[in-house]
Amino acid sequence: MWLSDRRGFILGALALGGCGFTPVYGPGGTAAGLQGAIALAEPKTENSYYFNRRFEERLGRAGAGAAYSLALQLQTDEQDLGSTSTGNTTRYRLIGRAFYTLKDSTTEAKLLEGRTNAFTGYSTTGSTVATRAARTDAERRLMVLLADQVIDDLLLSGVGDA
Repeated sequence: MWLSDRRGFILGALALGGCGFTPVYGPGGTAAGLQGAIALAEPKTENSYYFNRRFEERLGRAGAGAAYSLALQLQTDEQDLGSTSTGNTTRYRLIGRAFYTLKDSTTEAKLLEGRTNAFTGYSTTGSTVATRAARTDAERRLMVLLADQVIDDLLLSGVGDA
């Protein structure tokens, strides 16, 4: 019953406010300082396109004269997961890595460097067309996961504090 006690909730909120807690998406939070402020390189592959699309969905597209630039390297690997008794593979795991460097656009100084990993999978038990569609969907989901993780790292780093 203590979860429904309003006094506990209010005291918890006051304690967080007293320790300097600021919500990332709140007024003056890190997200406000990074919103539309990070320039991405033009996508050269389908994966980098989907990464950039998700990144811009969450933080907006940077205009000319953006305060920061993000250098990005994406890697993907594929592993066999399941197989039938005849040796046909029925499931694959896609493993993705994003290596990134956030730089100040005017000074080219490195502000943050990092790496993130994620994985997703897809099934090959359908037709050739269904298998290709499942692989494409898995690649897109992987890029969304990687973009979200990079954004979370940027927001938690405090780089864009207003």
